[in-house]
Amino acid sequence: MAVPAAVDLVDLALKATTAYDRPDLGGRLLQTRKRLADPDVRVLIVGEFKQGKSQLVNALVNAPVCPVDDDIATAVPTVVKYAESTEAVVVRESESESSPDERTAVSAGQLVQHVSEAGNPGNKARLSYAEVGLPRKLLAGGLVLVDTPGVGGLGSAHGAATMSALPSADAVLLVSDAAQEYTGPELEFLDAAMKLCPNVACVLTKTDLYPHWRRIEELDRGHLARAGVEAEIFPVSSVLRLHAAKTQDAALMDESGFKPLVDYLLRKVVAQSDELDRRSTSQDVISISEQLASGMRAELAVQQDPERMDALVQDLTRAKSRADELKQRSSRWQLTLNDGVADLQSDIEYDLRDRLRSIGREAEQLIDDGDPAEVWEQFTEWFHQQISSASSANFVWAAERARWLATQVAEHFAEGADVALPKLRFDEEGIAGKVDPLAEPEHENTGIGNTLLTGMRGGYGGMLMFGMLGTFAGLPIFAGAPAGVLLGIKSVRDERKRMLQKRRSDAKNGVRKHIDEVTFQVGKDSRDMLRRTQRQLRDHFSALAEEVSTSISASVNAAQSAVKTSSSERERRIRDLKAEIGRVNGLAERARALVSDKRPAAVSAGGAA
Repeated sequence: MAVPAAVDLVDLALKATTAYDRPDLGGRLLQTRKRLADPDVRVLIVGEFKQGKSQLVNALVNAPVCPVDDDIATAVPTVVKYAESTEAVVVRESESESSPDERTAVSAGQLVQHVSEAGNPGNKARLSYAEVGLPRKLLAGGLVLVDTPGVGGLGSAHGAATMSALPSADAVLLVSDAAQEYTGPELEFLDAAMKLCPNVACVLTKTDLYPHWRRIEELDRGHLARAGVEAEIFPVSSVLRLHAAKTQDAALMDESGFKPLVDYLLRKVVAQSDELDRRSTSQDVISISEQLASGMRAELAVQQDPERMDALVQDLTRAKSRADELKQRSSRWQLTLNDGVADLQSDIEYDLRDRLRSIGREAEQLIDDGDPAEVWEQFTEWFHQQISSASSANFVWAAERARWLATQVAEHFAEGADVALPKLRFDEEGIAGKVDPLAEPEHENTGIGNTLLTGMRGGYGGMLMFGMLGTFAGLPIFAGAPAGVLLGIKSVRDERKRMLQKRRSDAKNGVRKHIDEVTFQVGKDSRDMLRRTQRQLRDHFSALAEEVSTSISASVNAAQSAVKTSSSERERRIRDLKAEIGRVNGLAERARALVSDKRPAAVSAGGAA
């Protein structure tokens, strides 16, 4: 939720930039104001199928917003956020980039028909997500819960889609039930999630069903420690939580385990997002205050001591030259950015091709070891898992490297000084979302009729050939019948072998074509992501360089014009400048106080209703 003090401070700073005729500084503050106006603190609820994700969301908000059933799986993400009254909409992405998404209001009771595999198998309705609004205290601070389809680790289509959404999340809850310890795909997903999201925690569900859940929790903590994953584990029972909320049973509420989880969401996720808003707002306002005051200080120094004018102007001119150099394409940070993006594009493309080539070689070996007609379903499932896993891993690595590049550019721009980084976004496009599934090759009809016809054709030719040879030896023509049978059997075997080789060849061609398409699409997504990153960094630091250059120019002009004032005017101007500098300094002090004035939200575990 936007901090009111931060919003008020930004509004005051905007008035100051208008009063001092610095619209360039106002542009940055407008971006800060826009960021504060977005109250959402997104928490992704992820995990494999049938682990209790939807029931966990229902228990957190004490409402049946997500469909729960042994035979129902989530097909479309469900976004649960605060609203004054209960409401639900389904959202379908517009086919045109210029058109808004299509939003259709539905009743909460009908939501299961849109977001579940039973009501919307394979998301045939092509919905982007469903959105539910609830009047809940837990959500009033801006907390947004997103129930996602089962990921199945990195190696699944849902997993790849969830992975691309991680950078936009403020926190991730990995849900796994107490039936068994963590699997390899879950640990793999956790490791990748921690590289893309600031807050990752684990939830162990269904503790009411499995008496040995403490042993599972202990094993899971061991797996996390060995994998080097630092994440808290919260054992909970959604059934006990819902029953406790219904009966207002405080003891049962404590037994459900939800109080530590709710405290984590409020104090470490919502409060941390609140703190980040405060820090970034404070940093922006302090920076702008310094630039507003710099020209006044330069003029005040000359007004108080006119003989210092020449030396001061020389210092300011040198500073302006350095600021102007930052705006040039040949500046160090510009070269670092351009060279870094070029290197990243090459490295990421090579990484993707290397991963996909390994998958292609393994796929062709599997095809050679079996009959595609018999194992195609299992083969395609394995193949798509491998492709999704490779694409997801490539995406994670690209996002990591892009963030590292941003820090390098910032260091070269500021040369050791602290400078704000823009919030990089990597989730505008999905991972290879436009690639069609692997097409099954056509198989020739190998029925009994075709087999008999092939055998008869080969047998007839063999019997006729050997029968005619036998007549030269004085044997009846029917003496070639055994040879005809043998040749007929051989013809059938040769035909089967030919058809098997054709199936294998067609399958390999299909695999190569699919890998080419994935390489093309995922490569394009990676290049687009890097280009967006390059533009974000270029525009961000160019704007900072322009602000500094403008501020120094104003300081030079103010210093040069200060010597032209008379003695009486100088005294009055000194008083005015000190007053103005005091007001600007007061603005900076309010910005510094904003960071120390933190009031974390406090909502009890039972207060979600």
